[in-house]
Amino acid sequence: MNNDAPAWWNLLDDQAAAVARMISQALPRPIRELGPVHARALMNTAPPAEPITPLDHVEQLTVPTRAGAIGARLYRADSATSSRATPALVYLHGGGFVLGTLDGADELCRAIAAGSGWTVVSLDYRLAPENPYPAALEDCVDAFAWLTRTAPERGIDPARIAVGGDSAGGNLAAALCLHRRGSALPVAQVLAYPAVDDTFTAPSWSEFADAPLLSAADARWCWEQYVGAEHPGGDHLAAPMRAESLRGLPPTLIMTAEVDPIRDDAEAYAARLRGEGVPVSLTRFTGVFHGFVTEVGVFAQAKQAIDQVCLYLREIARA
Repeated sequence: MNNDAPAWWNLLDDQAAAVARMISQALPRPIRELGPVHARALMNTAPPAEPITPLDHVEQLTVPTRAGAIGARLYRADSATSSRATPALVYLHGGGFVLGTLDGADELCRAIAAGSGWTVVSLDYRLAPENPYPAALEDCVDAFAWLTRTAPERGIDPARIAVGGDSAGGNLAAALCLHRRGSALPVAQVLAYPAVDDTFTAPSWSEFADAPLLSAADARWCWEQYVGAEHPGGDHLAAPMRAESLRGLPPTLIMTAEVDPIRDDAEAYAARLRGEGVPVSLTRFTGVFHGFVTEVGVFAQAKQAIDQVCLYLREIARA
């Protein structure tokens, strides 16, 4: 570390510090200056030719929605015919509502399917700014309802479908649960550093303003692409922390990164859920920054997080 390095640099472990240097070298300008098209070209990468976690069954799906259709990918560890339907996790990738693809979450979904025994269905929801709020949420709401209706023909138990996501996907997962409150809820929500507040006032927004991968300024820019610069705020389906009540939501697993502007918001959401009677498991992963969970094979903490998700899902299935 040089004398000009930010104070948070010493919090990163050696692995994370090396990756942070690589990111700074790979991005010629901040995401907000690159714009959606150029940022996608640089950051939306294809998965390796040989996946880290091979699976027996990976299937491309087309999911009908009110706006037409979206793509999806189904992962199952065992393709053998079974008389017993599996539980399923609907997974929503991150990317600030602007970036992200099925391929970017591919290794994570493979690892969860292999480690948990659950079927994983990853959704390719519409992105902003071309499709601003509430387009992505509507895609997720419609896809969840579709999977519930068609679950038996896919070997899935319709009564045991959970939802999860990272970053923007965590926001959408939390919003989906709020949207379905009063009807058939997901059996659980799994949220990795979810973007749940639109006030940007928690201490971590200042402490980690220039953190790797996601700076505070880039996060604000992504939010504006999603909701629009003139959005008044306060909409709980856009920012779940704004909900008047969180009571009645499903059991929740929340994971955060130590060096992340979103960290305090996500942990405050966990505290509020717990305070309103929702069973919550919260883990802060030290030494890493935003986005670590999808970096399978890169961060040791990614494996730890995936192991925790798989254990959590197995416990939910047993319950």
